[in-house]
Order: sequence, then structure tokens, then C-alpha cells
Amino acid sequence: MNRTMIREVICALFALLLCFVVSPSLGFVAHAQDQNVQMITMEAKKYEFPPSPIHVKKGQKVQLKITATDHDHGVKFPAVPDGADPKGTPGLVFTSPQDCWKIKKTESVTIEFVAQTAGTYTFKCCVDCGMGHHHMKGQIIVDE
Repeated sequence: MNRTMIREVICALFALLLCFVVSPSLGFVAHAQDQNVQMITMEAKKYEFPPSPIHVKKGQKVQLKITATDHDHGVKFPAVPDGADPKGTPGLVFTSPQDCWKIKKTESVTIEFVAQTAGTYTFKCCVDCGMGHHHMKGQIIVDE
């Protein structure tokens, strides 16, 4: 081995060692940030969104993972609590707002939002899923 190759091997080993030393601290930082997010899993299945209702605290950042278990579904959330002026200030502020999050059978979608205003938010299925489609609803309750 010549000196250039030895230097390259030493640099590569040093870089690898540096990755082991730095990555745990980076992992800790990412983990600490994730602790501020409330993770909720939910199903979309024939005419219901179990579990429902879901309670979250005002000011909480939420990641809601919804899986369609029986066939295609969708979910539409109101921006304001039930009974509030639809043109009022949004109480649920979505990271990526959509009119209808569509979910293919056996797939999942993760919806992220911050619950800024206390109240009850009734959401519904927005993909025609059969005879009971119009009764397919769920609730998020934002507590003070």
C-alpha cells in the first residue's frame, strides 16, 4: 500500500467513527422533537372511523394516521368547530390542507395538524363507499 491509499483508509475510518459519535446525538434531537407530537392511529372502514371520538389538547400538534381497511375511503375535516362560523379563524390548522384526503384500500394517509381552538370537530368520509356512506363520521374533540 502506498501512502495515498493509507491516508484514504484512515480518512474513511475516521469518517465512519465520526458518524457513530454524532448520529446518536442527532437521533436524540429528532426523538425529542417527536415527543411534542401526539400520534394517533385510526381506521376507515365500512361506515365508521374507530376509535372515535378522539381527544387532543388545545395547542397540541397531532399526526393522525388513517388506514382504509375494507375498501377506498376519504376523510374531510372542518377547519372550525361544530356550530362556529365556517368563515371564522381555523381551529385545526393543517400542515398540508386538502378538501378530501383519499385513502386507497389497505393504504394509509398521515394528516398533520395543530389543534388551536377548543371544540368538537365532526369529520366525514368524502369518497362514496356504499349505502351507509352519508353516516360515516367521526369526531375530534379539542380540550382546553
